[in-house]
Amino acid sequence: MNTLPWLHPDRVARLEQALSQHILVLDGAMGTMLQAHALDEHGYRGERFAAGCDAGHRHEHQGEHAHAGGCARDLRGNNDLLSLTQPHLIRDVHSAYLRAGADMVETNTFNSTSISQADYGLQHLVRELNREGAKLARAACDEVQRESPDRPRFVIGVLGPTSRTASLSPDVNNPGFRNVDFDELEAAYADAAHGLIEGGADMLMVETIFDTLNAKAALFGIARAFDEIGGRLPIMISGTITDRSGRTLSGQTAEAFWYSVAHAHPLSVGLNCALGAKDMREHIETLARVADCRVSAHPNAGLPNAFGGYDETPREMAAMLGEFARSGFLNLVGGCCGTTPAHIAAIAEAVRGVTPRKLPKSLEAAA
Repeated sequence: MNTLPWLHPDRVARLEQALSQHILVLDGAMGTMLQAHALDEHGYRGERFAAGCDAGHRHEHQGEHAHAGGCARDLRGNNDLLSLTQPHLIRDVHSAYLRAGADMVETNTFNSTSISQADYGLQHLVRELNREGAKLARAACDEVQRESPDRPRFVIGVLGPTSRTASLSPDVNNPGFRNVDFDELEAAYADAAHGLIEGGADMLMVETIFDTLNAKAALFGIARAFDEIGGRLPIMISGTITDRSGRTLSGQTAEAFWYSVAHAHPLSVGLNCALGAKDMREHIETLARVADCRVSAHPNAGLPNAFGGYDETPREMAAMLGEFARSGFLNLVGGCCGTTPAHIAAIAEAVRGVTPRKLPKSLEAAA
């Protein structure tokens, strides 16, 4: 994979230059912003799905409708679908984060794999969801960059963890059972990666990784997509320490996680979701010590409260992440669940002028 040429060498050169000069700021939560619109079922369906299944594919799913509801089932909560039915909302979220100080925005494609979209009967839309999600982020970045040409903005094509896990059984009474296998995951990720590349993503990020085997399938699928296209994009990898045990759901520490994915030679490795900055600190410090690539952190706005909300203020979160930066842990920083443009603005201010984490000399020479 690393012997293939860059698909967009000029963009990669600008990215490398920016990373060498600054701690780059990621965006915040997409879901948090969309929840404020309180969309109902009709809002998620839009005109295209108002009568049930997508008209262009209805004939393909008639049998499925008869016994499983197909894509006529409820679509509320499928945020990725809004890239097709309410694209202005998605672009507005991207623009809000960019104007708050983000250098990078993540595509609205967290669940845009055939495995996750099968929950809604919309697996036939995967390539389109990824392509259009990347196009919306690309358009927002290009618009803001035209206003400040000396500051590049970048699109991160997001590949989420899917709704299934290859390492663990969903049936406590049958620990050997799996409801997905490596080949299914790899194919799903390859298809999603193709759509993100077609839509204009600058890099791909495998994120919110709770199962490293899923992540390995994603990396294998990405490699296959690159081979088929004949070029590559930078790859970011971001895991999830699921609780205060300090391990991923599949049982790895941050250090073990790094060694499991280092073979992909990523642009960055980091952590997101599950924890707030305070509880994430020791694990980011570990990655900063062992990783031979750049390190990212985009934590939640604290731990969820009794109502499932997040209470950490922009000022509180920025103070903690600013300390991460001054301690030499970070190259990229942003927010996950519960964060808003106000959080990103505060984080951007907190890391402004702070020297990015120094890379190992071997990587500096290669960059």
